[in-house]
Amino acid sequence: MKQTWRWFGPNDLVSIDDMLQAGVEGVVSALHHIPTGAVWSPDEIAQRQAQIGVMKDGSSSGLKWDVVESLPVSEDIKKQSGDWKQHITDYKISMRNLHAAGIKTICYNFMPILDWTRTDLSYRLPNGATCMRFDLIDFAAFDIFVLQRPGAAESFPEHVSEAAKKRFQNLDDSGRAALGDNIICGLPGATESFSLDDVRSHLAQYDNISATQLRANLIDFLTEIMPTAQELGMRMCCHPDDPPFSLLGLPRIMSTEADYKAVIDAVDVMENGITLCSGSLGARPDNDLPGMMDRLGDRVHFLHLRNVQRESNDTICSFHEAEHLGGATDMVALLAAVLRQEAKRRAEGREDASIPMRPDHGQDILDDHSRKTQPGYPSIGRLKGLAELRGITMALEHPIQGIKASA
Repeated sequence: MKQTWRWFGPNDLVSIDDMLQAGVEGVVSALHHIPTGAVWSPDEIAQRQAQIGVMKDGSSSGLKWDVVESLPVSEDIKKQSGDWKQHITDYKISMRNLHAAGIKTICYNFMPILDWTRTDLSYRLPNGATCMRFDLIDFAAFDIFVLQRPGAAESFPEHVSEAAKKRFQNLDDSGRAALGDNIICGLPGATESFSLDDVRSHLAQYDNISATQLRANLIDFLTEIMPTAQELGMRMCCHPDDPPFSLLGLPRIMSTEADYKAVIDAVDVMENGITLCSGSLGARPDNDLPGMMDRLGDRVHFLHLRNVQRESNDTICSFHEAEHLGGATDMVALLAAVLRQEAKRRAEGREDASIPMRPDHGQDILDDHSRKTQPGYPSIGRLKGLAELRGITMALEHPIQGIKASA
């Protein structure tokens, strides 16, 4: 695995120097300042590459921009409305510009309206660390009483709706405002930031779009862009829904192994691949992450390695970001499956035998509390996660374990 690190650009409080000292080998980034649907120009791409290439003192970092996360898919493409055809044309231009700059892996998602969603960005754990949390009761309180979505109360189990009512009644004005901000104002990497009225307007546009239709729209998008990806040798990898279940009555179509298999089978070319995010998929008890890696591994082009602790065994549940080795996913078994896949690729002579991975998210620990970086992206919390993942990988690759480290 190639050990990478997500960087949000020059305003990121975790610097290129910090990444180097963490021991990363490559960078995951995106041009978040460019509006969704617009072309990423060669000049903008080159500028980000130049920023990645230098340390604070001007010396070379030796790091390169390895993975784009994300080249966002517009709402128009997802709904097949408005300027969606032009947006696909422009998407392909951005792909060509990225390829010309030497970047061959693009992560994207197909989540309607809201990107990844949390209700608490600094949930305190017993040891004093903080992390992000999705609280189902809080989300129901937002949906029913803040957003006031028609039919919201009936979309949750009765006990959840009742608990949400009590929770909302106990929140003061600042607590209610914070809950709304956490959910709709955009987390790191989200392509949009909405007001309540924006969300209501967008929801109305999805009234007649079922999961079946949204999946068909994704397949249409992939059918359009995959010839370009094949021509360029670019790996496209879809990130799973986060959380991996329906929110706000919206369809979710990339939440399970069956979801991924349906899309892979529909557009059956190697460039049509997966971002296997063990945290997003791990929030569902019916997702077998090591098994998914074994069964779908030849299409895994990018790895997000993190863990969540589910707070119940229900499919739709509350969860919080756990330590990388401490949540519901057996990370040792998952990493062993990744190494098996990489060994298989080396035997086949694939150029992508080393799968880029990043330690996704992290708990805020030690000096992270004073640095106040992007939610979920602390320096020390991610460094701890990377060190743990690196240690497991080195142990599994050791000759006494029977997994050959290199061809």
